[in-house]
Amino acid sequence: MKIISALLTLLLLAGAASAQPPPRVRGVIQALEGQTLIVTTQNQGTVRLTLTDMTGINGLEKRTMADIKDNTFVGATAVELGDRYPIPRFGTVPGVVVQARLDLGVAPVDAYRTVIVGYAVIGLAIGGLAMLLSRAVEPDVPAADASVRRTLGIHRSGRVVAELSSLFALDAFGGGFVVQSIVAVWFSLRWDVEPAVLGAIFFGANALAGLSGLVAARLAARFGLIRTMVGTHLPSNVLLILVPFMPTLELSIAVLLARFAISQMDVPTRQSYTMAVVDPDERSAAAGITGIARTAGAAAGTALAAPLVAASVLGGGLPFVIAGSVKIVYDLALWRRFRSRPAIDAGEPAQSGR
Repeated sequence: MKIISALLTLLLLAGAASAQPPPRVRGVIQALEGQTLIVTTQNQGTVRLTLTDMTGINGLEKRTMADIKDNTFVGATAVELGDRYPIPRFGTVPGVVVQARLDLGVAPVDAYRTVIVGYAVIGLAIGGLAMLLSRAVEPDVPAADASVRRTLGIHRSGRVVAELSSLFALDAFGGGFVVQSIVAVWFSLRWDVEPAVLGAIFFGANALAGLSGLVAARLAARFGLIRTMVGTHLPSNVLLILVPFMPTLELSIAVLLARFAISQMDVPTRQSYTMAVVDPDERSAAAGITGIARTAGAAAGTALAAPLVAASVLGGGLPFVIAGSVKIVYDLALWRRFRSRPAIDAGEPAQSGR
């Protein structure tokens, strides 16, 4: 709990630091009306700034080598990460990299492309490491009975796998409305949060989600898999709905982090439950089928969420409400269908017609 509390405090301080006046706005000046400056930001939003004695305005003008003449003064512009974006204050490397490149005048699409390419390279490296693993990492699974009729690798557990796949697809459909990219866009549009702060927010969220997995094992051992899944997932979805209703950036971050602190406890328990209600020789097939169902559901949700985050309803926060509501329906349906169906022991023979 001390680690979670420290992370929450760190992220709230980062949010507060970014929200303190005077604000920093990057964009194109469109008009000056008295003491009000009208600026179109990088996100194509319009900001009206009241000028004061403390207001500072800096401009950038693109030049080429042909513009440099004799006796022209040439300076060098650099960003000192340790001073401008201190890691304890703003978090993770991707957000810092994007922020630094934006401040160096790099186009947004090129700044973000750097991080995406880096992500792809890391993925290839992980794939290479996986290729080095030996067969010793595989569990001992009984040889499949060739006389048993199978459909997609499933024989006795077809019904339960179909039901779980449908429910998991519904849950992933709701989650598709609040994938990390959608949440990042919303924070940027709603609160004008910079990439460096977004990196800190998601660092804290993912760290809390990872730590929650350790807690989930203890809860499942005491209360059971289904109770742990629903008991932690349901309140996390209520918190998800509340995010766009928060009046300040700090409260939005706090509610989001609180949600992530418990929302991922259902992941290891869900996987364990799926493996426990099918026969040992069906586990790989069951994992593949339920995984495909979740991928399809998430893709559909994300496609619908993109236009909603740019809408004016709830300040673009409608995806949070839809996601939380759909996920609550999933929790209640899962509880109603499987609360009386305990996970079987791995060595217990399965009953036909499941």
